[in-house]
Amino acid sequence: MAAAEMTSDGLDRDLFACARGDAKALKRIFDREAGRLTAVAERIVKRRDLAEEVVQEAFINIWTKAHQYSPERGSARGWIHAIVRNRALNLLRDGRREELVDAERLEAMREAEQIDHVLAAFAALDRDSRLRACLDTLDETRRRGILMAYVGGYSHGEIAGRLCLPLGTAKSWIRRGLAALRECMA
Repeated sequence: MAAAEMTSDGLDRDLFACARGDAKALKRIFDREAGRLTAVAERIVKRRDLAEEVVQEAFINIWTKAHQYSPERGSARGWIHAIVRNRALNLLRDGRREELVDAERLEAMREAEQIDHVLAAFAALDRDSRLRACLDTLDETRRRGILMAYVGGYSHGEIAGRLCLPLGTAKSWIRRGLAALRECMA
């Protein structure tokens, strides 16, 4: 290839070097282009963290597909920018399938999952066991409070908050529920 066909910034040369496995050439491309590429990706995905992820994945593609670059089809910079642009657009398309959850809703989902774990422990008890029979004698809220305390490891304050009870009420229900269980088990 004639020197006149190569770009003055050496991107063509570095892409050809990448195709031969020269990691230093990839670093030179990164040093020259990463800032611009991140800006391009950020304009598309609208988030800096995602733009940086796009650029990182794009450089993996640049490294593995450098042998596909052909100066007859366009400039080296255009080829590199097209990889970033396509990766960013793919991320947006893939992101549409993701349901973004705010922190409050995520915490509520975690709490529900933990409480489901506690209730699953009760459901897993043998139907003929004495403990199951004694727990069945308690009303649902008191049984749940005891299970949350002794299976889930929740504090009285956490139990009161999750069951929407005053702290004193939660403590007394758990204390009375335990007394009823001891009596039933005896």
